[in-house]
Amino acid sequence: MTTNKKIYFASDFHLGVPSYEKSLEREKKIIAWLEQIEKDAEEIFLLGDVFDFWFEYKRAIPKGFVRLQGKIANLTDKGIKVHWFLGNHDMWIFDYIPKELGVELHQSEIERKFNNQLFFIGHGDGLGPGDKGYKFIKKIFRSKISQWFFARLHPNFGVGIANFWSHKSRKHTADNDAKFYGEDKEMLIQYCKQKVKEKPYHFFVFGHRHYPIDFKINESSRYINTGDWISYFTYAVFDGENMELKTFKG
Repeated sequence: MTTNKKIYFASDFHLGVPSYEKSLEREKKIIAWLEQIEKDAEEIFLLGDVFDFWFEYKRAIPKGFVRLQGKIANLTDKGIKVHWFLGNHDMWIFDYIPKELGVELHQSEIERKFNNQLFFIGHGDGLGPGDKGYKFIKKIFRSKISQWFFARLHPNFGVGIANFWSHKSRKHTADNDAKFYGEDKEMLIQYCKQKVKEKPYHFFVFGHRHYPIDFKINESSRYINTGDWISYFTYAVFDGENMELKTFKG
């Protein structure tokens, strides 16, 4: 890492819900955060579910979110590296976002090292024990066949149907994720405990959970969940030595 530079992590903006007005208000707040951190950001990790729904047709994309897209393009044009992870709500991002915005797109978890600190980074969906139903559905949605069939639908119909189910799923998540369930019931904690046996990771950083969490896995390893920007407006920052969860107040 460059001296005096930092690494930032955020996830689960879910732009598009619950209404156009609320989403736009949140989008402007996200941009204010990006403008605040760009002065010392070396890399920015967006850990998935930036959009509540996204599908790229060959010659069409969903309306909206142009302010955020323009800001991210501005950051990458300045040489700030931006990583974008596929989430469970915006897994149908293909080549438009990386090509037009200059981000590095990640379809699964990655390993990175900053100042000799080993990180394991991802969205977090489908990891850990249980949840076999979702893991099966995820494989179907990620398949080329499913994407091909969906692309045959007219955008007015396809995006409309997808937004309906996405909003319904988002409401269910909001109703069920607003608390810490305990070490033995948090699937990502169980996943981290197993993963750290394979390699001595210092930090596991995920989104998806919609609840900010900083949990000590062992004496040298921590699990950080970045929360969301619907209820908490939280993010994580690594300054080369310390990792911290923060709340954006702007």
